[in-house]
Amino acid sequence: MNSSANDILTIALICVFAIMMILLVIFCILYFQTKTKEKKSSNIQKESENNKKTTKTTKSYTTDSIFDFMEFDKIEDNMIITKNGTKYVMVVECQGVNYDLMSEVEKNAVEEGFIQFLNTLRHPIQIYTQTRTINLESSIQTYKTKVNEIEAELEKQKMKYQQMVNSDAYTEEQLHAAFFELTKATNLYEYGKDIIYSTEKMSLNRNVLNQKYYVAIPYYPEELGENNFDKKEITNLAFSELYTRAQSIIRTLSVCGVNGKVLNSDALADLLYVAYNRDDAEIYGVEKAIQAGYDELYSTAPDVIDKKIKALNEKIEKEAFEKANRVVLETKSEKEKALEQKEESIDSLIDQMAKMIIEQNKHIVGKDIAEGAIEKIETDTAKRRGRPKKQTNIEGGTKENV
Repeated sequence: MNSSANDILTIALICVFAIMMILLVIFCILYFQTKTKEKKSSNIQKESENNKKTTKTTKSYTTDSIFDFMEFDKIEDNMIITKNGTKYVMVVECQGVNYDLMSEVEKNAVEEGFIQFLNTLRHPIQIYTQTRTINLESSIQTYKTKVNEIEAELEKQKMKYQQMVNSDAYTEEQLHAAFFELTKATNLYEYGKDIIYSTEKMSLNRNVLNQKYYVAIPYYPEELGENNFDKKEITNLAFSELYTRAQSIIRTLSVCGVNGKVLNSDALADLLYVAYNRDDAEIYGVEKAIQAGYDELYSTAPDVIDKKIKALNEKIEKEAFEKANRVVLETKSEKEKALEQKEESIDSLIDQMAKMIIEQNKHIVGKDIAEGAIEKIETDTAKRRGRPKKQTNIEGGTKENV
């Protein structure tokens, strides 16, 4: 009886233990499933937060935002048009005066002139000062172009002088004058090279600054009042009014010794380019930017074959030019030699003609006189050619021996 009761109790304990193990396994499975779900949800939340952060940090720059930043629409008819045609600006560039170096009388005259300028103003203006690093690149390019022209002319003079030296057709005075001109051209070429070297060295100094002074004159179409003008007519009226105001300012500033001029469209582009690109303008000017096609949407390089054809054409042109110069010089020297030979042949022809005339008239002048004249002509011919006259052999010895 006791053994059966123990068996039943053992079986019950085993069943309870098995049930507990099954429940433990189920609990573990459910626990791990909830953990994985939490991890996935947290990762999704992190990704969404990161996406939100990235969307916040990135900005989209559109054409409208760029135009809003630039604060002007376009440059047209020597005017800066801003705010979709609601404001027109014309700029007058002024040349400064050395006020500190003036005497008291001159200073008083400048001050009175400036007071007069302020009293005559009937419209708002803005005085703008722009400090620039002196860019000598355009001057250097101009100097190099001039020096290349001088070098080409110098080579021509060298070739001409060498040709004159090789020829005997020029006197000492002509050779001396040609050498003097060649020396002047050489000195001018060396001077030009020195100027280029000094200017390039000066351009390396970025501390050399230049200040420019401007007077900006605005005009608002609201000043016309109620009107039915279109944009083109408003632009023309704005130009007329601004030009009148600019000329009035230039005249009144001239009283105090300040000269001024109205900036054209290219100068206005340069002014705005330097204002918005102060650092880059020292290296890459607006002229280079325009030549590089910065306003074009895309650029294409020329075909390789086209490049080769262009290079061959340049080579052919250069070699043809050199050959033409060489052949012309050779032809000139050959002509000079032919001229000398012609001169010598003319003398010989004259001598032969003279001897023939004497032979024909031997019976008139006499045999002895005719032979003496012929002998004299032959002697002169031999002297002119730089060699002694040939001795003609007669029987028994020479003529002189007989």
